Amino acid sequence: MKREYYNVIGVMSGTSLDGIDFAYVKITTKPQYTAEVIVAETQAYPDVWVEKLQKAVDHSKDKLQELNEDYTQYLGEAINRFIEKNTISRDQIDALCSHGHTILHQPDQGYTLQIGNLPEIATITKCTVVCDFRVQDVAMGGQGAPLVPIGDQLLFQTYDYCLNLGGFANVSMQKGTIRIAYDICAVNTVLNVYAQKLGAAYDDEGAFAKAGTTHIPLLEKLNTLPFFEKLPPKSLGIEWVHEYIFPMIKSFDLEPTTVLATFTEHIAQQLAHQFEGGGTVLITGGGAYNTFLIERLKTLKNIDIVLPDPVLIEYKEAIVFGLLGVLKLEGKDNCLASVTGASKDHSSGVILPYTI
Repeated sequence: MKREYYNVIGVMSGTSLDGIDFAYVKITTKPQYTAEVIVAETQAYPDVWVEKLQKAVDHSKDKLQELNEDYTQYLGEAINRFIEKNTISRDQIDALCSHGHTILHQPDQGYTLQIGNLPEIATITKCTVVCDFRVQDVAMGGQGAPLVPIGDQLLFQTYDYCLNLGGFANVSMQKGTIRIAYDICAVNTVLNVYAQKLGAAYDDEGAFAKAGTTHIPLLEKLNTLPFFEKLPPKSLGIEWVHEYIFPMIKSFDLEPTTVLATFTEHIAQQLAHQFEGGGTVLITGGGAYNTFLIERLKTLKNIDIVLPDPVLIEYKEAIVFGLLGVLKLEGKDNCLASVTGASKDHSSGVILPYTI
């Protein structure tokens, strides 16, 4: 039976490795779904975990299993820290809704791996956990991504477009009676790497890019990558960046500021292609703070850009994973075939009940 509300914790770790996002959210189901954030915060990854997760794409199967076990323990402890720091009673938590961390994403080969979703997570946290949202969709012929658009449809339907700028850019929009969404291009998975070469964790407000000069030959080569010609549904993984983007950039032997200027322009151009003039675009994710990128986008396309409050900018994905968990608990579809390309809409994820 549908309840009037659920208290859930959405847990999200993105490919940009900024940290683990937590959002303790009250999801109200009537008369329509709404989300009220009670508390949200990010726990930054220690350097040792950043290095482990960056290197994982090259691991053997056995080493991946070992990493999965270690990360499940680490993630469970991180969740416990969030619960205890914010004095949240476990009696009030209906579920932890956790994305885990994507290590491999190869939907065209029928495979995706998010670590941190092992059954032990329920024991470590002493909570019911809803997790592993992508695997079923890939098994049904889908991309397993993006998953957030059902949240866009239910929570943010007043905007023409919902754009997320994280490790990758993805967009969601309504086309008639169906939702369309897809990944656009790499964002912070590339920008952060080159900002770190300049001694910063990220390119704050796009200042490095703004000070650099666009390298036209690299820009033109980036814009001709075959992925951009593919029709949705389509999604990107970190392997694609390692296989195509980094080798292409390295072939030009450019200064980091030049790379940042060029790649920021590449992002802006790819984003601009997605929108019709005059549309309203809700922008969330860490890239929303890249003012230079946003300025370039505004220059390239006449759109009404909406930058919401910082909680929504920073925690929208964690909030929506809370909603995905609620939909799974209710047995309702939380994965849209029109978005992922799966054989049908379905209720994705695994429920791991906590038993004493």
